[in-house]
Amino acid sequence: MRRVITSGVLAAAVMAATVGVTHAAEEQYFPLLVYRTGPYAANGAQLANGQIDYLKLINAKGGVNGVMVKWEECETEYKTDLGVECYERLKGNGKVAAISPFSTGITYALLEKVAADQNVLFSMGYGRTSAADGRVFPWVFNFPATYWSQATSIMKYVAEQEGGADKLNGKKIALVHLDHPYGKEPIPTLQKLAVDDGFELLLYPVPPTSMTDQKSIWLDIRRSKPDWILMWGWGAMNPTAIKEASLIRYPMDHFIGNWWAAAEVDVRGSGVPAEGYIGANFHEVGAKAPIFAEIKSELYAKGQGTGPEAELGEVLYNRGIANSAFTVEAMVTAMKKYGNKALSGEEIRWGFENLDITQARIDELGLTGIIPPTKVTCANHEGSPAIKLQRWDGKSWTVFTDWIPAMTDLVRPLIEADAAQYAKENGIEPRSCES
Repeated sequence: MRRVITSGVLAAAVMAATVGVTHAAEEQYFPLLVYRTGPYAANGAQLANGQIDYLKLINAKGGVNGVMVKWEECETEYKTDLGVECYERLKGNGKVAAISPFSTGITYALLEKVAADQNVLFSMGYGRTSAADGRVFPWVFNFPATYWSQATSIMKYVAEQEGGADKLNGKKIALVHLDHPYGKEPIPTLQKLAVDDGFELLLYPVPPTSMTDQKSIWLDIRRSKPDWILMWGWGAMNPTAIKEASLIRYPMDHFIGNWWAAAEVDVRGSGVPAEGYIGANFHEVGAKAPIFAEIKSELYAKGQGTGPEAELGEVLYNRGIANSAFTVEAMVTAMKKYGNKALSGEEIRWGFENLDITQARIDELGLTGIIPPTKVTCANHEGSPAIKLQRWDGKSWTVFTDWIPAMTDLVRPLIEADAAQYAKENGIEPRSCES
């Protein structure tokens, strides 16, 4: 039985397993589409815990300029139909801050709905890549980078290791990916790069029903001997793939997961040491940022933390914090124009579209390393995409590169072409962003 859990203002009486609470008049509503059950639960739970802990901390500090936040969880099991059902159930329960489904399938299904309802859809680093064109998708934001941009940054690293893009000619690059809208997202960009750079792209789809049974796929990989493997995986697929790569003795330093295939649950859950495995990220790992001391003292020391304290600083927990922090900063930005109040969807959208988060602001918030400097515009809902790479040493992740910018000169024309096609198919007149 799917459950909706209501949470709200941080106070000792409220934190005692509350199902329903009475809220103050001025509150901003966070409908949380989560998945704490099913094959993706280990990933989804950490994301949700990070999101909620940040919101609890905001309330403990007096809210967002005095405006308290409230939230509800609705269990999607990472299933598109349940995600849509959750959205429809929750969307009318308050002034919505943003919808963050953490699922590309659900994101695709909500594109038209959020536009009709005038709710912001924040698909942070996932979802439909061409939604980065804000002229066609004014209600969707996918900063700090899209899948297409992430793929080009990873391939920049691969090219550098090979001695330059010209040295990719004749190489074999494999993509092991979930056979799902999410897993298919980077394929058009990699196909374009394969033509430009002369490498052979090998595709290995993993059915959602066979995530823990990949023997035949990795036997094919052992026969084809790709020079590099990229992985767009999620949930139980990732540790299985890492284990199978180890069993065929594939060199881990040539195996790169995207930022949804590079968490502690992925490598630890594989049952093999996995030293050398590489993953993409857009934030640091670990609990060094000042925000963690606040979370520990204000929440966990008082028995009010959402999940196990041991997960603080882990990849997906930190990403959950980043998601809520970005949304709260959009509120702060919008309040500068509209006043300190619970904001409408149109007002929240203005806040997202005018985000300009500097390093100084990040440091002020205690979020150093947790979110990158980010500037969003009317036309560009992706920001300035770049990634860092991290390496697993058998016990923990270590970031070992500086920022690797995306090939925006290649990606942006593809984004605009795909967005234009979507607009044509759906009778959308792209808005002008000149003003």
